[in-house]
Amino acid sequence: MPDKTVGEALREAAERLSASSDTARLDAEVLMAHALATSRSSLLLNRMRDPVPEIFAALVERRMEHEPVAYITGSQEFFGLPFAVGPDVLIPRGDSEVLVEAALAARPAARKVLDCGTGSGALLLAVLANLPEARGVGIDSSPGALAVAQGNAAALGLGNRACMIPADWHVSGWTAALDGPFDLILANPPYVETTVRLERSVAAYEPASALYSGELGLDDYRALIPQLPAILAPGGAALVEIGHEQAEAVAAIGASCGLSSRLHRDLGYRPRVLEFSTVS
Repeated sequence: MPDKTVGEALREAAERLSASSDTARLDAEVLMAHALATSRSSLLLNRMRDPVPEIFAALVERRMEHEPVAYITGSQEFFGLPFAVGPDVLIPRGDSEVLVEAALAARPAARKVLDCGTGSGALLLAVLANLPEARGVGIDSSPGALAVAQGNAAALGLGNRACMIPADWHVSGWTAALDGPFDLILANPPYVETTVRLERSVAAYEPASALYSGELGLDDYRALIPQLPAILAPGGAALVEIGHEQAEAVAAIGASCGLSSRLHRDLGYRPRVLEFSTVS
C-alpha cells in the first residue's frame, strides 16, 4: 500500500487538531509547509501529492499539546516582516500592529526610537524598517529576549541601526545608558491581571514575566509611565499597548505625570494603544 500523500496527511492532522485548536486546518498546513521547508502557498499549489516528511507527525503531536505554532516553527510574521521567536519572548500579535501604525503616523520624521520591553524586537524593528533615517534602542530585562531581538535585527538588515541592551524600569537609574531623549517611545509591557486564566497555549508556553503585572494588570504602567517624560524629546510621542479594559486607568496614570493621551483601537474596535505626549 503506498505511503500517504501530503494532502491525506493534512486532512488527518486537521481532524486530530480540531480538538485542541480553532484553526486546525491552518495549523496543519503551516506545520506541513515548515516540515517541507517551503511556503504554505507552494505547499497548497505544488506539493499535495508529495510523500509526507517524517518530522510532520512529531510537529502535530507538539501542537496537540497546545504548543503555539510559532514556537514549533520558530517564526512569526509581524507587520510584513519575519521574526524568529522562542520561549524567551512573546509571540508578536496582529493587534500590536496598531501600535506600529500609530507610531509611524504620529512621528514620521522620528530619528531616535526607544522600545521598552522589546522581546523579539518586533515593534522596534518594524518601526525602523519604515523609518530609514531612524536609529533605535530596545531594552529588556531578559537576556534570552535580548539575544532573540538582536538576532532579528541582524536578520532584517537592521543591526547597524538597532541596539539591544539590558534594562529594567523597576530599577533606579535604568535610563542612564539610553542616550535619550527619544522622538518615539514604544512599549508593550506586561498587563495581564494575575487572577486571569489564560488559554493553555499562552499560559503554559509564553514567558509569565512578559504577561502578568499585578492584581489589576497595572503595576508596570505605574512604574514605567511616570518615567517617560524625562526621556521623551520635546514634541515626541510614547505609544503604549493596553488591555482593552484598561484605557481609562492607564490614561489617568499618564495624566498624573503631565502627559495627554489619545486612544487608538485595533481592527476589532477594541481599545489597544494609548499615544502619550507632553502637555504644551
